[in-house]
Amino acid sequence: MSQDEWTLVHEWFDRVWNQQQREAIDELLAADARVHGLKAPDGSDVAGPAEFRQMHDAFCTALPDMQIEVEECVSQDERIAFRCTVRGTHGGEGLGMAATGRRVTFVGMGFIRVREGKIAEAWNTFDFQSMYEQIGSRPES
Repeated sequence: MSQDEWTLVHEWFDRVWNQQQREAIDELLAADARVHGLKAPDGSDVAGPAEFRQMHDAFCTALPDMQIEVEECVSQDERIAFRCTVRGTHGGEGLGMAATGRRVTFVGMGFIRVREGKIAEAWNTFDFQSMYEQIGSRPES
């Protein structure tokens, strides 16, 4: 694994999520990236930085103090696998439900394909069911 790939995964979670730097999305996500497992408003996989920013904004509104810790990271060629823990307080309506003030902790994992120093494609699995159970609510349809 190259130092650049290791840094990319950690930089992504730190800057984009922990520090909520929206500009980092454009810096680290390829213009034609596909993000499987995270949905755009129309229900399709997130495509490109603009759609990713919409989903990012919703989560940052819902969990304004969100912190993601990369627990494990493994790389082979242009692919990186990661496992992480997400912690935060449900303090906003970004997920389609009124804020509850409840703390949540849930896990996620995924694979990232790197191209020219940016995330070109990602496959994500996060335990959103656990998050919703801890919030004690479901989003409105």
